[in-house]
Amino acid sequence: MDFRLNDEQLALQAAARKYVRERVLPLAQETELTGTPPSRSLIREYAGMGFLGINVDTRYGGLGLGNLEALLVLEEFAKCSAALAFPVCAIERFAGESLRQRIVPRVCSGELLVAVSMSEPQAGSALTDLTTSAEVRGDRVIINGTKRWCSGGGHADGYVVYCRMSAAPGANGIGAVYVEGDAAGLTFGKSESLMGFHGVPSSDLYFDNCAVPAENIIVPAGGFRKLMEAFDLERCGNATMGLAQASGALEDVLRYVQERKQFGKPLVDFQAVQLRLAEMQMRCEAARLLIWRAAVNAQNGLPDVLDSSVAKCFANEIAREVCGHAVQLMGGYGYSREFPMERRLRDAWGWGIAGGAIDIQKVNIAASMVGRRFDQRR
Repeated sequence: MDFRLNDEQLALQAAARKYVRERVLPLAQETELTGTPPSRSLIREYAGMGFLGINVDTRYGGLGLGNLEALLVLEEFAKCSAALAFPVCAIERFAGESLRQRIVPRVCSGELLVAVSMSEPQAGSALTDLTTSAEVRGDRVIINGTKRWCSGGGHADGYVVYCRMSAAPGANGIGAVYVEGDAAGLTFGKSESLMGFHGVPSSDLYFDNCAVPAENIIVPAGGFRKLMEAFDLERCGNATMGLAQASGALEDVLRYVQERKQFGKPLVDFQAVQLRLAEMQMRCEAARLLIWRAAVNAQNGLPDVLDSSVAKCFANEIAREVCGHAVQLMGGYGYSREFPMERRLRDAWGWGIAGGAIDIQKVNIAASMVGRRFDQRR
């Protein structure tokens, strides 16, 4: 068991870090203040640098590397800004070949932005309660219902929509359909105003007899388990976005405590500061290793639900803790919007809600430990 990155992985990580610091970091503050998502030209630039579709097969325009390589790049981008890192994270696994050929290469080239729409007003953690329907009528699928909390809502070019595709109860009736952003019958709610994630558009999606070709079905009814297996990879992306807030905060505060002086000496010379830095380092390293374990154990496939839930839950919790400590160590500078630390704290809090709340991950972990699912309805 070797915990060291190989030369190619180190080179990819270094290239991402260099590009982010020179090109992306100067845009982070403006994105935060205006809430404007990254421009399409910048996303195409990401693609030209090879940072989109890292773990997508070369047949579809990707680099054909593994999940770990994708997460290495994602952490470097997200250290700078969650909003500017957001386009780096999308992958589709189960679409039919014709749909993959039509969509995935355009995502990898930066031409197309795709968002995932899962939650509904009455179906968040209880996702199997979703009611948005997708009825197959001949060569069309007719979608009706409302989706909530769609990151990318109203901004993306297409949406992977989780919906009920048969009358079968619970998970057995759920599948997913790809819907173009300009499809007739699809409209959007107002853009959400969130505590963090500024620059990541979010809105409701409203489907009123929205018709799309039947070939846009990604997973038919009964495919909920497959969708959740794919979501285990998304958990690793979520965990990395949370970790990046913590690791970025640690890098920033480490510089600060060596430069800032109080009582005639640098802050880092105080033992209390040294102990806090060590605690922050331990938590970041532990979270990173849990995420990497989930990615590597999957051998470029889809991570195990236990591995991915442990990684996401731990990374989400330590991100809040580490960023909170960083704000405290920087004092007024940490609390000021002139500096990125308070943004990191707000964004860190959000990753423990998005993509499955922390406590839901703990339920998943316990279920995996005992080998059965827990029915929360009884």
